[in-house]
Amino acid sequence: MTTGDPWGVRTPYAPGSSWPERVDQHTVAEPQRWVRSASLLHSNGDGIDIGVRDGRIVGVRGRAADRVNRGRLDPKDVYGWQANGSPDRLTRPLVRRDGRLVETSWDDAMGRVVARSQQLAAEPGGWGRFGFYTSGQLFLEEYYTLAVIGKAGLGTPHMDGNTRLCTATSAAALKASFGTDGQPGSYADVDHCDAIALWGHNVAETQAVLWMRMLDRRRGANPPAMLAVDPRQTPVAREADVHLPIRPGTNLALMNGLLRLILRNGWADRDWLEAHTLGLEDLEKVVDAYGLERVCEICDLEPADVERAAELLGTAERLLSTVLQGFYQSHQGTAAAVAVNNLHLLRGMIGRPGAGVLQMNGQPTAQNTRETGADGDLPGFRNWANPEHIRELADLWKVDTATIPHWAPPTHAMQIWRYAEQGSIKLLWISGTNPAVSLPDLARVRRILASPELFVVVQDIFRTETTEYADVVLPAATWGEKTGTFTNADRTVHLSEKAVEPPGEARADLDIFLDYAARMDFRDRDGEPLIGWSDAESAYAAWQRCSAGRPCDYTAITYDRLRGGSGIQWGGERLYPDGVFNTDSGYCETYGQDLSTGAEFPAERHRAKRPDGRAFLPTADYRPAPEAPGEEFPLRLVTGRTVWQFHTRTKTGRVPELNAAAPSVWVELHESDAAALGVGDGEVVRIESPRGAIEAPARLCGIRPGTVFVPFHYADEAANELTRTAWDPVSKQPMFKLAAVRVRKMG
Repeated sequence: MTTGDPWGVRTPYAPGSSWPERVDQHTVAEPQRWVRSASLLHSNGDGIDIGVRDGRIVGVRGRAADRVNRGRLDPKDVYGWQANGSPDRLTRPLVRRDGRLVETSWDDAMGRVVARSQQLAAEPGGWGRFGFYTSGQLFLEEYYTLAVIGKAGLGTPHMDGNTRLCTATSAAALKASFGTDGQPGSYADVDHCDAIALWGHNVAETQAVLWMRMLDRRRGANPPAMLAVDPRQTPVAREADVHLPIRPGTNLALMNGLLRLILRNGWADRDWLEAHTLGLEDLEKVVDAYGLERVCEICDLEPADVERAAELLGTAERLLSTVLQGFYQSHQGTAAAVAVNNLHLLRGMIGRPGAGVLQMNGQPTAQNTRETGADGDLPGFRNWANPEHIRELADLWKVDTATIPHWAPPTHAMQIWRYAEQGSIKLLWISGTNPAVSLPDLARVRRILASPELFVVVQDIFRTETTEYADVVLPAATWGEKTGTFTNADRTVHLSEKAVEPPGEARADLDIFLDYAARMDFRDRDGEPLIGWSDAESAYAAWQRCSAGRPCDYTAITYDRLRGGSGIQWGGERLYPDGVFNTDSGYCETYGQDLSTGAEFPAERHRAKRPDGRAFLPTADYRPAPEAPGEEFPLRLVTGRTVWQFHTRTKTGRVPELNAAAPSVWVELHESDAAALGVGDGEVVRIESPRGAIEAPARLCGIRPGTVFVPFHYADEAANELTRTAWDPVSKQPMFKLAAVRVRKMG
């Protein structure tokens, strides 16, 4: 693999056979030993060995025995480890004195955090003064510890992460259809399927190794057909047999139209539906209004292409679907993602080899935030509105039920920032993320962070745009410098073991949280320390007890088992093989929400349906996006990623190979839009929205007319200067794909 070819050489294989091994490796010196880990800079979960020599990381190799990657590595896996050794790592705590961040001791830094915490906790309603905004890149053990601190120590509902920006809709859609979170499908479904549908998912650049697997099937005997729904001409779109270059913001109209065609053409498995689902009659009534002509007008698609897509989906014997940000980051993101689930339920395409759906994640440990409750939900996929689930946690943690916040839905990230803006949240602890670049409407975010009333704690491995607003900065250890587990998008759990020491005084995030808990002296109802663990393995054991009996049950997945050659899936290779879903009222994670408004349904309504393990078929009508192009801002902006960078480039921007491959921002324009503006390829343009402006060189390409694309990674010309503060009503995921903009040529 080179920076000119991010997917490497092909190893074709036929359906039903094993994906051949191909071991990728990159070292700068001969390792003296290899240490087990997995990928950190995307959500695929590639099994990786870390090469160590003389106490430092000198390279990586793929693990051939691992079920996820069979030895292959994403370009960010191959090169990204070099950021660990960057000379500008944070090595000592920083505190703000006289307006400047200066180095200090851990005692001073933590003393300031604890003093402010104790002051706020002593106020009436003090629990409401704390907000925690975390990452999708810490370890499971760290998230669970943070969740217990927040929910049982402080009793605050204000806890979420940047996973709200990329994976919240995945969780919401899975809960709405199947009763709880947890991906039904498996990466191994690529080995068996005869059709692959990618819904707003540029897998070639977001999960490169999964794309390698798809390409290898496509180059082998009896290749699967492929459908891509994306307004851009991505590598996936160029590979696909059918590409639907959809108008952004109209995904639900397309899905309703496709479901109508599935039903009208007799491609639905009605016997299976009768036995295993609820809601077919209501779904049929809604989608009946989405005839082909109407759908094509809304979505600006060719009728023949939509019919080809419907036939591909309706006649496949083993259909695999993957879904990501093109569907999630929209005003009807959950409804559109649920419609993909509905497609699989209509066809009975779930729970068997090659027939599955993956509501994908964007980060390596996004799944763990949801499992452990660090995203605001309750640990173990428990239902915040179910009193019995609250009692289970209270008994486990030995606290009063009233301590655990359950009087209202958990506070989602965008609301946490609003509370900080309004002044009710007075301490905001940010760990492992850079919201001063990644959140929408950055001018507003900077104003919030700069408020003198807000005490900001930032825990990270480098100084970032966000640390510059902090009152206290805590230097963290990163991947390869600490031990812990993380779970990928198809539920595969990997153990990452400590390979080297962190630089200077940097500490593992787990140790920082444990230190805070000890200094705050959190106690259970017996007077014992609330946090009874002291290291990663004992934290994991505590999590195993918490997860026991829940869908994400980790009790059989021990550290010893994870020290074998491959990661291990919780729940088995596929969920729901018997067509029995997690929808029983006493077990489910949610009682449901209205897909159009987000309104929570009461338990009584759920129980009255008597789901008895049947999946739901919720649906909604299409609504136009809240911000549409017009005379002043005539174009639609969509944001996204490149295979060479991750998030805000905190790590990848410090890696020579990755930085050289994609060093700076650009904007993609359709040739017709560029011609109207008098813009040539490579010329600098200014992109403006009602919220801000950036400048970038133009790339003329096959993006659909009227749409422009900007990668969001680059802080100096940040795409999120342009995006708006608004979100999907169910998942509360921001609408990064729906900003109206104008473009003009720079002199």
